[in-house]
Amino acid sequence: MGKLILIPTPIGNLDDITLRAIKAIESVDLLLAEDTRTSGKLLQHLDIQKKMLPFHLNNEHQIVARIAEQIKGGQTVGMISDAGTPGISDPGFLLVRACVELDIEVECLPGPSALIPALVASGFPCDKFYFEGFLPHKKGKQTRMKVLSEMIYTVVFYESPHRLVKSLEMMKDFFGTDRPIVVARELSKKFETYHRGTIEELCDFFNQTAPKGEIVVVVKAATQKV
Repeated sequence: MGKLILIPTPIGNLDDITLRAIKAIESVDLLLAEDTRTSGKLLQHLDIQKKMLPFHLNNEHQIVARIAEQIKGGQTVGMISDAGTPGISDPGFLLVRACVELDIEVECLPGPSALIPALVASGFPCDKFYFEGFLPHKKGKQTRMKVLSEMIYTVVFYESPHRLVKSLEMMKDFFGTDRPIVVARELSKKFETYHRGTIEELCDFFNQTAPKGEIVVVVKAATQKV
């Protein structure tokens, strides 16, 4: 029986690839990639040639059983996403679950993730935190906002640049205008930036300065009621 290896890839700075990740990519029989074009650039940078198969949100339901059977049959399969750790707001969960159900070994390497650097550098307590992933685009967004606003832990979520301002505007209604917040942009990249202030201050800022790049939002916990 083979095994599944989840291989984190850089979220921006290619120097963040680990030696262990490189060895894993070189060792697998097949590499599942969220976008083979994006992953192709990484493999070219690493001077590695490897057979890749697209594995993304639009096809994972259709091919997960077949891939699991290939692993059960003896293949070692690696999985990478466009950036970061597979399964964290990226494809991966369905295949991991299928492998676990078939008693197939699953190995997940430690490596890059936008979540942890943003959380630790925020300056908010990070001994306990809640990670939301991406907020719903429309349906259910207000419900999630209300739940998150009452969290007594630091809250972290991902957001796209074209939705950030709308999310901040909505947050004013649920979190209040004075809740401290950090918006981390382009982590590990040349223009890495941490914007700190209240929700209202950052809402005003990004209304005047269009946000760009990958974004992580970190919100200070609600005051715990006695």
